[in-house]
Amino acid sequence: MIKNIILATAAAFALSACAAPASNSPANTANTSNANVNAAKSMAAAPTKDALMALEKSAYEAWKTKDAKFWDPFLTANFVGFGSGGKLDRAAAIKSYSGGDCDIKSINLSDDQMTLLGNDAAVLTHKVSVDGTCGGQKVPANSWVGGVYVREGDKWKGAFHAESPITDPNAKPVAPSSNTKAASTAPAGEAKSDPATDAMFVLEKKAWEDWKTKNAAGLDAWAGKDMVSFTSNGRQDRAGALKTWMADGCEIKSVSLTDPASISFGSDFALLTFKSSVDGKCGGAAVTPEYGASVYGKEAGAWKAVFTMGSPIM
Repeated sequence: MIKNIILATAAAFALSACAAPASNSPANTANTSNANVNAAKSMAAAPTKDALMALEKSAYEAWKTKDAKFWDPFLTANFVGFGSGGKLDRAAAIKSYSGGDCDIKSINLSDDQMTLLGNDAAVLTHKVSVDGTCGGQKVPANSWVGGVYVREGDKWKGAFHAESPITDPNAKPVAPSSNTKAASTAPAGEAKSDPATDAMFVLEKKAWEDWKTKNAAGLDAWAGKDMVSFTSNGRQDRAGALKTWMADGCEIKSVSLTDPASISFGSDFALLTFKSSVDGKCGGAAVTPEYGASVYGKEAGAWKAVFTMGSPIM
C-alpha cells in the first residue's frame, strides 16, 4: 500500500537575532560564520518538479543508451529499489540499470507529480511508456513509477525507484528474463529489525488488516493528510485511494507481510519496504504477491503514510 528526509531547524538563528550584539573577536567571527553556513543549509530551497524530472529523464536515457558510468554518482549509498526479479540494493541496481540485455527503442515520461518531504527530499511519481525488450522479453508498455530523491550536498540523488505496470486485461503475463532475475536478486544482509522499522511495520500491517476488513476509520487514521498512492485505479490522492480501498470488491481471507526494512532520512521521514502475500481475490482474480514500499512522515509526532505503492513479484 511508500519515504525520505530531513529538515534542520533554524531556532538557534532566531534566538541569536534577539541576543545582545557579539564582539568582533576572531572566535566570535568564526562562530558567526559557521552559524551563517548552518542557517544557509537549513534554508536551502526545496526542489522543483521540473528539476527532478530532468534528472529522471536523464536516468531513463542512461538506461536506454547503456551508460553504465551514469549510475555511480547518481544513486545514494543506501539506494533501494524493486526490479522485475526482486529487491535491488545499490550494486544490483547499477548492474540492472546499465541495461546490458535491453534493447530500448523509445521512452516517454508523462503525468509527473511531486510530493515534497521538507526541503531536502521529495517523492516523484509519473507514467512511463516504453517500447523495447530486456532479455528478449517485451518490457511493460506502460507503468506508474515511484521514486524518492534526496539532497546530498549540492546534488540531488536517487534513493528509491520502482515501477508498477499498468495492466492490460487482454495481455498474457510476461515472465521476467533470467538475466534480469540474476541482477535483481535481493542482496544478502537485509536490514535487521530496529525500533523505527518495527514501529512503521506495525502501522503497515494494521493498514492492510483494515483494508481486509474494510475498516474505513482505521485507514483514515493511518493516511497522511497529503498521501498519494498507486491503487487499482492508478495514482490517487488521499480521498481517492481511501474510497478505492473501501469499494474495490476484494474478498480477502488473510494477509501476510514479511521482510520489513527501512531507510531513515532524519527524524521526520523514512522509507519502509516489505513483501506482501494475500490469500484472496479482487475482481475475481487472485491477488498478486508484491514488493511494497511506503513513505512515512511525522504529523503531530505520529507516523503517517505519505506515499504507497506495490510492484508485483513475478
